[in-house]
Amino acid sequence: MSREQNRPNILWICTDQQRFDTIGALGNSHIHTPNLDRLVNEGVAFSHAFCQSPICTPSRASFLTGMYPSSVHGCMNGNDFWADAAPLVTKLLADSGYDCGLAGKLHLAGAADRIEPRGDDGYRVFHWSHDSRDLWPEGNAYADWIRSKGKDLSALRWHPEMIPPELHQTTWCTDMAIEFMAEERDAPWLMSVNVFDPHGPFDPPQQVLDRYDPNRMPAPLFRESDPTAHARLGRVDGFGAGIVTQERIREIQAAYYAMITLIDDNVGRMVDALERSGQRENTIVIFMSDHGEMLGDHGLVGKGCRFYEALVRVPLIFSWPGHFEQGVVSSALVELIDVAPTLLEVSGEPRPERMQGRSLLPILSGVDNPHSHRDSVRCEYYRALNPEGPGREAFTGTYATMIRDARYKLSVYHDREAGELFDLQADAGEFSNLWDDPNYRGMRFDLMKKSFDALALAVDVGPKQVVQF
Repeated sequence: MSREQNRPNILWICTDQQRFDTIGALGNSHIHTPNLDRLVNEGVAFSHAFCQSPICTPSRASFLTGMYPSSVHGCMNGNDFWADAAPLVTKLLADSGYDCGLAGKLHLAGAADRIEPRGDDGYRVFHWSHDSRDLWPEGNAYADWIRSKGKDLSALRWHPEMIPPELHQTTWCTDMAIEFMAEERDAPWLMSVNVFDPHGPFDPPQQVLDRYDPNRMPAPLFRESDPTAHARLGRVDGFGAGIVTQERIREIQAAYYAMITLIDDNVGRMVDALERSGQRENTIVIFMSDHGEMLGDHGLVGKGCRFYEALVRVPLIFSWPGHFEQGVVSSALVELIDVAPTLLEVSGEPRPERMQGRSLLPILSGVDNPHSHRDSVRCEYYRALNPEGPGREAFTGTYATMIRDARYKLSVYHDREAGELFDLQADAGEFSNLWDDPNYRGMRFDLMKKSFDALALAVDVGPKQVVQF
């Protein structure tokens, strides 16, 4: 058997803004996700996987390179271009012989009202659609597909319930993936399926939304002390609108869960296509998201410069029956930068020296303890919102970093005195801020030192230089 035949295909599904606790098999009894449940049962699910920034572009720049956002100049959401400060893992795999395709968003650079400029990303097939709107005069493959069906996407979006599941962007991404996976080829392939859901504006097809009753949604994490806690911290990027009413939150929850159920339906379609074509036994299926969503916790909706579990903790599942462990739920602390080195190792490719992630293959293959990987995880936010646009002339942006170990989480906001320290063992909901508690001064100092050390050690010093004498 040739080397190409030995290397697995990779179906890499990445949703947008999906929090960690939205899968039935991992403890959410309110959501319907039978196909994701199957992946959990047939693979390894990481219950404590963390993104490296709670907003799209920095997170994607990070997990696609296996490096922290600050190391690859990918800190801003809506930057003009991707800096190409490190090769994407898709480029490395393409150079090694993989045939790579994408459907949906990439979002390594700004995509508002213009086609996203591409760097050397390794994708031969590139069905680009940043989101489900028709804002781009050309280049939006999803809108073109809708037009090929005799429909007008802009008109449909005036009434989102008019977009049936079969015309939804999630379904289109899946159709493009199934088409790509069915191509005849001699090389292994990688397909990135980057759907826009369950990102706001929370507009699932009506027939899927009808499966969820807002009155039966779980209550979000909220206490009367939350507004005071937010006011003490002060305004931060992304959360200037204030507390959202509980009634509205339940409506958003229902729509959010419906969007994930539509994603789940399409995950099932892709896995079924792999089985029909005889490719499932040689295909790794990865399911993950770029960052989370507050979904009403602490009275907040959306994303921005906060580090609550709902925002920084995401789903991460690897499934390859016959090769990876099955039915394992790992509680190990892992980071999304660990995905890229995992893919390189499983495909037999060397890991670049600059890559900062750590391969998960020893856990996936059952060699290492599934509940131990990192002592702590990090998250960064450096003025991540694009300062361009009306009303942002005086925009300065928020700078903050987070470090979290198995018990404690420290969030430092670098432009203010207030910060956050939570004991997650005693306070899983993150309500009791210990930042100013004199009994925790030592812990606060230790974590701050650990965070500072980690930041210093993550600095990319560039390629080695040999001095000739």
